[in-house]
Amino acid sequence: MNTRRLFWVLFLLNLLNYVDRQVLYAVFPLLQTDLHVTDLQLGALASAFMLVYMCYAPVMGYLADRINRPRLIALSALVWSGATLACGVAKNYMSLFIPRALIGVGEGGFTTIAQPFLAENYPRKKHASMLALFGLALPIGSALGYMLGGFVGQHGGWRMAFVLAGVPGIFLALLAATCLQDKQREKRVAGPTLKDYLPLFRNGPFLRVCFAQAMSTFVMGGMAAWMPMYLNRYAGLDVAQAGSYFGICVVTCGALGTFLGGKWAAALFVRTPRAYAWVIAGAFVSALPFCWLTLVSARPGLILTFLAVALTLLFIPTGAIAAALVASTDEKIRSMAFALNIFLIHLLGDAFSPTLIGWMSDRWNLKVAVLLASCVLFPGAWAAWRVKFTTRSLP
Repeated sequence: MNTRRLFWVLFLLNLLNYVDRQVLYAVFPLLQTDLHVTDLQLGALASAFMLVYMCYAPVMGYLADRINRPRLIALSALVWSGATLACGVAKNYMSLFIPRALIGVGEGGFTTIAQPFLAENYPRKKHASMLALFGLALPIGSALGYMLGGFVGQHGGWRMAFVLAGVPGIFLALLAATCLQDKQREKRVAGPTLKDYLPLFRNGPFLRVCFAQAMSTFVMGGMAAWMPMYLNRYAGLDVAQAGSYFGICVVTCGALGTFLGGKWAAALFVRTPRAYAWVIAGAFVSALPFCWLTLVSARPGLILTFLAVALTLLFIPTGAIAAALVASTDEKIRSMAFALNIFLIHLLGDAFSPTLIGWMSDRWNLKVAVLLASCVLFPGAWAAWRVKFTTRSLP
């Protein structure tokens, strides 16, 4: 199969995956005004998606280890795009809540499959750099989601923002169904048994990487949901400005961090099999003080500057984490390994952080809520430290 075609089809789907996921957060202020909802209810919209997303991932992991993955990728794109379109016709909170949760079905299915499917088509020495390039869809797609949501929401209403975000996925789903081939799966005689999955729960390197990633996911998920609102409330930006500024910050800093992290991990891998762990640990520890500085600063310029540095550092481990997961698991059960990773990092990470921040914001204020939520970077740094010094090598 043509690896360039494979990469770009999956990359565009991954890009849209994050556009559809993040457009909601840019229109939080508009939703609050139109639907008369609390910060807690807004946070629950984010958590509903994440709970469905993480719980559905193991189901898709089981299926993906057995049947044609391009068909599952196409079906997943159709589901999340249809659910996004349904958000655009919502008339009240519950009619928005349900399709928002269903987006997690489609995106959970795609994310479980895409990275191992892509990695199987490239040599191991290119995994970190290639998966980092694939991971660039996260900051770019997220930024497009924030900017699309902010601009279209400000000028055309929040419903139109969801409609414009949902339409492209229908066409990309058809492209995936017709262009992708699963050569590796065609060679396999039988899928793994449930017993074959048990070693994952005894796989120290795999579990430590999952836990370290979960702590950063808690913080990044909370920031993704609430930073546009934070900039609106504390930096004096309107909805369009907050979405645009945060989107630009995410795309530039996220792309820079992801790219540099992939190159750093690939270069270190030539010297030591512990390279991935070193990159993860170093980035997490370095990001901690800048996250705090972002949240204690009062001037808009300082907030955006420290936020940019923090995001760059938090995105650096993107390729290293994906490569470490690939390296520490067997190909036969790799889809389930990524599914378990999705479940763990979101269960311990951002499944509850947006709702928790919303609850604390209603109780105190949003600045205190985000400050308190950022404290979980301390166990994140500890987890990264443990990966760095207890993992002797990644297979």
